Amino acid sequence: MRFLPMLGGTMASISALTLLFAAAESHAHEGHGHAKPAFTPATVPAQPTAADRRGRKWMAGDHHVHSRFSADYKPDPANPATPPQPILGADGVYPIPRNAQMGRKFGLSWMVATDHGGPNHSKLNAEQAYPELIQARRDVPEIVQFYGMEFDTPGGDHSSLIIPGTPAERETLRQIESRFSERDAWPLDPARDAEPRMIDALRFMRDIASAPVVIANHPSRSATAIGAYGQYRSAEFRDWNDTAPRVAIGMEGAPGHQASALNRDGSNDATGARGSYRRSPTLGGFDQMTARLGGFWDSMLGEGRRWWVTSTSDSHRHYSEGGSDFWPGEYSKTYVHARPSHADILDGLRQGRVFVTTGDLVSELDVTVSAGRRRAGIGGSVIAQGNDVTVTIRLRDPATPNSAGRTPGVVRVDLIIGDVTGKRPDRDGDTNPTTRIVRRFTAADWTANGEVLTMTHRLTGLASDSYIRVRGTSTTELEPTPDPLGEDPWSDLWFYSNPVFITLR
Repeated sequence: MRFLPMLGGTMASISALTLLFAAAESHAHEGHGHAKPAFTPATVPAQPTAADRRGRKWMAGDHHVHSRFSADYKPDPANPATPPQPILGADGVYPIPRNAQMGRKFGLSWMVATDHGGPNHSKLNAEQAYPELIQARRDVPEIVQFYGMEFDTPGGDHSSLIIPGTPAERETLRQIESRFSERDAWPLDPARDAEPRMIDALRFMRDIASAPVVIANHPSRSATAIGAYGQYRSAEFRDWNDTAPRVAIGMEGAPGHQASALNRDGSNDATGARGSYRRSPTLGGFDQMTARLGGFWDSMLGEGRRWWVTSTSDSHRHYSEGGSDFWPGEYSKTYVHARPSHADILDGLRQGRVFVTTGDLVSELDVTVSAGRRRAGIGGSVIAQGNDVTVTIRLRDPATPNSAGRTPGVVRVDLIIGDVTGKRPDRDGDTNPTTRIVRRFTAADWTANGEVLTMTHRLTGLASDSYIRVRGTSTTELEPTPDPLGEDPWSDLWFYSNPVFITLR
């Protein structure tokens, strides 16, 4: 829920805000001893070596999880100038350790605490939510847990803000939220709700030595039709990515709230919309900005942008308790190829070593492009001396039941290719007419070795720099179709890889 206070009251003076911020900067970082300075010039990391890559595996995670610190806010009618009081457990419900325990139950290896903001939420986050995150790390050490928030994006909707796991993590988030989160200021500051303010925030974030990651949440939830976007625009994401390409790395491909069409007993609710996308529905459970072949995502990739997609729960309250959500990992998973550390998981997200799936349709996915002795996997790039490359797809189709007690099977895998033609002058463009499916694989086209399916295809006569990506489904739909109200989310499952780029020489 979004609390929109009445305009009015006396705005805090610039000098008062300066003093408050100075006090926040001087506050010692608790729980980790003396903190190193959070804000020092950023450095460019070295390219990973073979030693860096050793020990990496596919690790399932969720970067959009709410706790009881996603509060509602109650104003005081008798004192309208007084900051509204947070009501814990009124929007998000569960303690952070409880979320982690359920994430562990459903197979997650990493997750992020991302609570909504609000008036003076940066203080609540630092003083109450952060200590509970530390407790969750003690209680559930099997999961790599990040500190973050669902950022109230200036001029936009929401986004996941993921803070690197350093001794300065609490102070880093405190400063970002207090300076830039749209709703943190009290009295309300309308100037915060503007796209240029988000660009200022991204500039600030990119210059932090341990820079955070920003991923746009439910990007088309406010759209009114296909291509009729709402709070997020195509040009807005291009501006983000141009400003801070290692911070603003992508968007939720599959939004949370996928249990919106389920009743408490798991039966279908005929009035429920998957993802709470009521005005323009999801397509196979995925946001239109990802799911449309040759649409917005392909337009970004066609510029050569490293713009990745993820999948989350957006968990607030479980559907069995009257909410619209699955537990973290129960339905959606974002797999990152990484070692079990904060640094390498975040590196995997930045570099696009990511695939996403719903309903545990697949649990491993490797896409390799080979050009002679050169090769690259998901999120990578390869230089081809000629015009031919070989694509090898290897996936694991689990034989064990998913969280619904079902054992879905992969019915088809699509190999998709598009041309990379460079930055386009139309900042609001959301199509790539070169995107096409070059191969549809079915059971007749792959080899099966237990749960592992392997398929190959040779791309010949490439005429331009390109990217390839892969998607698959448990359905017979050739393209994901709009999800009707009341659709059973477990019967319509898809997975998507992030791209591999091909440069011709």
